[in-house]
Amino acid sequence: MQLTETENTEHKRRVTGDIERTVIGFLNTSGGELYIGIDPDGSVYGVDNYDEVIRGLTDRIRNNILPSALGLFSVSPKMGKNGKIYLTIRIASGSEKPYYLKEFGMSPKGCFMRLGTQTLPMPQNMIDTSYTRRSLHTLHNTISPNQFLTFEQLKIYYNEKGFTVDNDNFLRNVGLYTEDDKFNYLAYLLADSNAVSVKIAQYAGTDKITILHKTECGFCSLIKATKCMLTAIEMYNRTAIEISSTRTDTPLVDHIALREALMNGILHNDYIRGAFPVVEFYSDRVEITSSGGLPLGLTKKEFFGGVSHPRNHELMRVFLNMELCEQLGSGMKKIMNKYKPEDYKITENFVIARFKYNEHALAILNGQKSTESSEKFREVQRSSEKFGKLTSVKKHILKMMEENETVTAGEIASSIGLSDRAIWKNIKQLRDAGIIERKDGDRGGYWKIIW
Repeated sequence: MQLTETENTEHKRRVTGDIERTVIGFLNTSGGELYIGIDPDGSVYGVDNYDEVIRGLTDRIRNNILPSALGLFSVSPKMGKNGKIYLTIRIASGSEKPYYLKEFGMSPKGCFMRLGTQTLPMPQNMIDTSYTRRSLHTLHNTISPNQFLTFEQLKIYYNEKGFTVDNDNFLRNVGLYTEDDKFNYLAYLLADSNAVSVKIAQYAGTDKITILHKTECGFCSLIKATKCMLTAIEMYNRTAIEISSTRTDTPLVDHIALREALMNGILHNDYIRGAFPVVEFYSDRVEITSSGGLPLGLTKKEFFGGVSHPRNHELMRVFLNMELCEQLGSGMKKIMNKYKPEDYKITENFVIARFKYNEHALAILNGQKSTESSEKFREVQRSSEKFGKLTSVKKHILKMMEENETVTAGEIASSIGLSDRAIWKNIKQLRDAGIIERKDGDRGGYWKIIW
């Protein structure tokens, strides 16, 4: 947390009447973070009844700002060192500038911008210029090519997350209609049936001459397709396991970075152009391609710096509700912890993430390294035959248990997109096979990998 206010951060001790003004200022510039319950000097003052405050803030931003800022902000509670709760409102740079107060419209009374540490009225000439550059072809404004859509799967997903889905306003609250009450392109992407297909391909070499395997996740709700993709990439992203005095797992590509790159490709793809994300595993690398280039107004420096400027903020909001992605701007920072800007190729029409495989893992998996560790791993593989080959789901469970022994089945289920029941079934199989055991009892205990 910043101790002093900057162009991209602002502190407020309590919720004030000009919250919308500050949010609009960030929306109309490069985004930022607004802290509630923080004094200007950076000390934590705290927020009482923060759940109620979050609901109130969300309603104010949703109802008082136009165009819709849904999907462009997130509100989350944090705990300071003194034990007091403060709120962080992360705001992305919007693609439909200028944003303005509904009450005053596109005028200096309604439009604001950040200048240094201040939020100031936007001059009329700047308002006019921003409006002429506005991207009008958004998922919300574009009419679905099919108006006969159903959303049974979407309702199931929302119901599982605790949302109310049994009223007539559900589809409208999700944002599936244009201003003239027709299904929009967001509705098309989330419908039970559509023509959207996200593909994964595996090739034998470093080019596309020989294809070994292909997985197609699509023609259904993009939520379902995304869950399919997340499971599939874990299968393709093989892990080399070495066992000596300790066990070492080395994936071809860092799991977190690969997941975040896939989510970026899905969330920022220009679907309206009719192109869809593609994931390709070669013998030496993986490539994730999304169409549309960088969103208008976002520089490469800002992109790699983690500045949040979502092309499809409506889709981002739905994925946040489904807990498929984290807070705004966090994905690229995680990727840059393991890879470099040089691992990306960015053109006017495409963004391609190119992650080379870990050479050590690749050597082991290709059988180029014959060591005592490799032989021990083969022994483990043979011993595991009594319950069958380890699936990608079981590998994912073991990986999470290794990173956090107290991880819950619910946390694992949320990360991989399966039900708690399915995770418990796999955990039981791992336990029965003698690969894991429960220590210190079922309550308050933890999982121990024992192979």
